[in-house]
Amino acid sequence: MKQNVPFVITISRQLGSGGASIGQELAKRLNMHYADSEIIQKTAKELSVLENDLNNREERVQSFWESFFSLSSFVPEVYTRSLHKRFPTEVDLFLTESRIIEKLAYEHSSIIIGRCSFHVLRNHPNHFSIYLHADKSIRRRRIQQGYEISEHQADEIIIRNDRERGEYINNFTGKDWSDARLYDLTLNTGKIPVNKCADIIMEYIKAILPAFQN
Repeated sequence: MKQNVPFVITISRQLGSGGASIGQELAKRLNMHYADSEIIQKTAKELSVLENDLNNREERVQSFWESFFSLSSFVPEVYTRSLHKRFPTEVDLFLTESRIIEKLAYEHSSIIIGRCSFHVLRNHPNHFSIYLHADKSIRRRRIQQGYEISEHQADEIIIRNDRERGEYINNFTGKDWSDARLYDLTLNTGKIPVNKCADIIMEYIKAILPAFQN
């Protein structure tokens, strides 16, 4: 590890693989800053002042941003109204989130969820990357329980999310986000309880980073 540079863990995950729960548990155990909804909030705040004219792409971009905000109900309504009038491009989103992620990673020891962070922080000297996945049946059950929706609805969400997330990441990183070689550690969270996944990650970190050994 490079001295005087925060340690940062990035978690890339399939929807329904337990990424948020595992990230929060790791943040608690390691006393690290947890960055997920915070990134959305800061990005929304910054992009709300843009004056982009995206009329020729409104339908596609609007659909993207509606999905973006549906996952973050805490975002002040003023930002949502502003963005519906002046839709930023996906490039705006990627660049803004990347700046926020890089700033966080050099300010705090952090756990950062998704948003191409495995790629954005690829040159960070103290970066540890994780990829979480699970069988579709496991993901479906978790999504059904979390959102109280039907099996069919859960399947549609999984298919759409996997496709859109994969296309977005490939567009901006040129990589297949499901490629295990991109990460320091990959886990199938469908075979291991979420709390046990956190145990495994802790042991792995202790094995490769002496600073975390007791």
